[in-house]
Amino acid sequence: MVLLVVMGVSGSGKSTVGSHLAAKDRIPWLCKLHDILMREESAGQSVILACSALKKMYRRILVSGRDVVYSKGDQLEEQGDSATGKVLFIHLDGSMELIASRLEKRRGHFMAPELLQSQFDTLEPPSAPENFITVSLEKSVSEIVSEIEKSLHLKKCFSRAVSELDAH
Repeated sequence: MVLLVVMGVSGSGKSTVGSHLAAKDRIPWLCKLHDILMREESAGQSVILACSALKKMYRRILVSGRDVVYSKGDQLEEQGDSATGKVLFIHLDGSMELIASRLEKRRGHFMAPELLQSQFDTLEPPSAPENFITVSLEKSVSEIVSEIEKSLHLKKCFSRAVSELDAH
């Protein structure tokens, strides 16, 4: 465990240096989450993980583990990583205004509303060939859950159909 305090006078770059350090420190944590996902998958267990996974590289680490950190470019994508289809990213998508209004209503949460812009600046929305669905936050929680369940059912049906085609 590392505990750091980046200090200096105003304008010295504390936030910039701190965010760069945090990004580097995130890799071991993402690798640990990958290990948890793969352990549970190999035990036949379902897993629901909440993680911001804002960058494509972070999602690739969650899917493929530490090896992706040392790969060159999109090498893993070109090879067609076998875990890619096992992990489904559910991108909860909403406007900055909507999310800011939600954060302002929260009490005792670690995320200060004024830091939201940096989250949006960092966000690299999922795109093909990533395995993902995007769900609008304009919907109620029950509608969001229903949409996710429906998508999971369709993906399962599709996978089953492809397996049957491959068998013939």
